[in-house]
Amino acid sequence: MVDLLIAYAFFVLKIVTVLIAVLIPILIISSSSRQKKEADKGRIVVKNLSERLEEIGVSLKSAEMDPKSYKNFLKKRSKKKKKDIKNKPKEIVYVLEFQGDIQASGVDRLKQEINAIIFSQVKCKEVVLKVESTGGSAYAYGLCAAELKRLIDHKIKLTVCIDKVAASGGYLMSCVASKIVAAPWAIVGSIGVIAQLPNFHKFLKKQSIDIELHTAGEFKRTLTTLGKNTQKGREKFISELEDLHLVFKDFVKENRSKIKVATVSTGEVWQGEKAKKLGLIDEIGTSDDYLLKLSNKFKLLEIKYLEKKPFTARIAASTEIILEKAFYKFLDILNKDRFIT
Repeated sequence: MVDLLIAYAFFVLKIVTVLIAVLIPILIISSSSRQKKEADKGRIVVKNLSERLEEIGVSLKSAEMDPKSYKNFLKKRSKKKKKDIKNKPKEIVYVLEFQGDIQASGVDRLKQEINAIIFSQVKCKEVVLKVESTGGSAYAYGLCAAELKRLIDHKIKLTVCIDKVAASGGYLMSCVASKIVAAPWAIVGSIGVIAQLPNFHKFLKKQSIDIELHTAGEFKRTLTTLGKNTQKGREKFISELEDLHLVFKDFVKENRSKIKVATVSTGEVWQGEKAKKLGLIDEIGTSDDYLLKLSNKFKLLEIKYLEKKPFTARIAASTEIILEKAFYKFLDILNKDRFIT
């Protein structure tokens, strides 16, 4: 029996060895191939949003009309479209979307989409950006704002639509726009800066563990998670937060001149008419309402920069989504029936 187990173990070891010998070269070749294609892995996808919206409306027509009337309707519609295109093609409105996270990881995609608009030199009437973000890294969202500012610098009208939330960094990037449209219940504002970190110094001290931190420069490190924090370090850290908040306030004031910055820079959030009255937004309405109005006069083109990620990155992203959904599901269970409207 023992001999049989040993023989089986050697057999399994041989199979594993062969698999490794085969897979490693394949992975090396695959990796090399990916590196060669690195520059070409992304592409811009354009969808005609106007046609999609029109088809939705037309499909409902078929339900209320008899077959003969519907057939005549389609013929007239086709002739009208050909006539309109021949006489005067509609001006273009580009539609973009930004889903924010802590690190504003969507900025790379946003940059490529803006590059496509600017470098194509296609005249467009307007760019509409649908933003949803609760904010995150000030520097990352500052880059988002800088990328959007490129459109304004090229004399392209930019409208930001907020359906749910654009707070803190989300509002920082939104305030660059020529116009901000927000849904009645959408949250905007949160013009403030926050920072927090745990400190394990007391715990480590009880365990007789010393942490040494050496810096060249008095304030190279102000607060630390492991070492002992000093009052001087805390004061410097708070001072840096205040400086960053001042930069945030000045940026909002520069881009939204009608806003009374002292009133809205408390870190609070607002909605609907209150947000409009304070000058944080210009119009109240959903992104769908705004785009439907534009579709009557202009050709809406939705553009997205798509990047094919490696298999491991796709697995990691899927795992992250599953964990995030599980976390929010857990919160929903905890908060069930807590707020009833």
